[in-house]
Amino acid sequence: MKGICILGSTGSIGVSTLDVVARHPDHYRVVALTAHNNLDRLFEQCVSHRPGYAVLLQEEKAAEFRERLRLRGLAEIEVLSGLRALEDVASLPEVDAVMAAIVGGAGLLPTLAAAKAGKNVLLANKEALVMSGPLFMAEVMKSGANLLPVDSEHNAVFQCMPANYHAGRRAPMVRRILLTASGGPFLNKRLDELHEVSPEQACAHPNWVMGRKISVDSATMMNKGLEVIEACLLFDMPPEQVQVVVHPQSVIHSMVDYGDGTVLAQMGNPDMRIPIAHALAWPERFESGAEPLDLFAVGQLNFRAPDFERFPNLRLAYEAVRAGGIMPAVLNAANEVAVAAFLDQRIRFTAIPTLIEHCMQEIVPRPVDSIEGVLAADRESRSLASQFINQTG
Repeated sequence: MKGICILGSTGSIGVSTLDVVARHPDHYRVVALTAHNNLDRLFEQCVSHRPGYAVLLQEEKAAEFRERLRLRGLAEIEVLSGLRALEDVASLPEVDAVMAAIVGGAGLLPTLAAAKAGKNVLLANKEALVMSGPLFMAEVMKSGANLLPVDSEHNAVFQCMPANYHAGRRAPMVRRILLTASGGPFLNKRLDELHEVSPEQACAHPNWVMGRKISVDSATMMNKGLEVIEACLLFDMPPEQVQVVVHPQSVIHSMVDYGDGTVLAQMGNPDMRIPIAHALAWPERFESGAEPLDLFAVGQLNFRAPDFERFPNLRLAYEAVRAGGIMPAVLNAANEVAVAAFLDQRIRFTAIPTLIEHCMQEIVPRPVDSIEGVLAADRESRSLASQFINQTG
């Protein structure tokens, strides 16, 4: 029986993780759940899964939550609050695996704490790795943690790697990594119409059910850009050997091209329980609850090259990973501010890449040798992005 901590349990990844865990009560028990604002869902999860700990960011909400649990007869669940509490529960001795599913840069420090503690880190938060890059991977190697990608694309690549593969190492004979992308809701929309798209349209993904931020990232293809940066780190590959392939059906989740001409692909329905179950059961497998893939219903598979004019954020991500140092953190922070402003209808959809490129051009590149340096670059980029919005909005 293994203990699991779910960072971000009330989001879509957290909910799917608990669904898989509930199917295998003889394999996993829930040690800790964390949430931001969704107290009602966290309460339901605590009633169903009886974790030892529940963590909220704000102490006033934590106090309210303690009282709700007490009235339900669940006072034995310890309710903690604050950023440090996230790091503490991710490092608990009774925790064997940490699902890192907090969206955005807020997930960096608790995910890093799990890596330092040598846990099985089930990485769904791509921003943590994008921001800290080699520093994060160095902690994984130092502690002996197992880094298991949960993003459907990186999990697919991981499954196509040789037996006994461990993230962070270059696999022999791998020539290219082919990351598939659905293209999002605007793949075929006229370019002159993108200026007018609404947050609701950007969040209407054709294949996946996701949170609002990641849905917008998919619409701009920044999601894929961050995945390119992540793939370079996870699989020790230069950006020139990580290729994005637009595949609207989202049936092939990614591929690995070997030097002998073999291309291995991982296929399945667009259901996040598949990569979650793989990461939870690794190095074995167990049932996920996903429906089996019906190839006859799929009918055909299509592929095309990405359009950098339609998706300038993908170009910017390649520029950031080639520049290295603080630039991936600058890119990520500017994107988070831009997406939040778009969702609040403070900027237009087409202003997102303009804002990001502004920050990348204005901030002087420099190497990163500490987490403090990463966080400083993050703050600098967020401040510059906010100024840009205030001046142009």
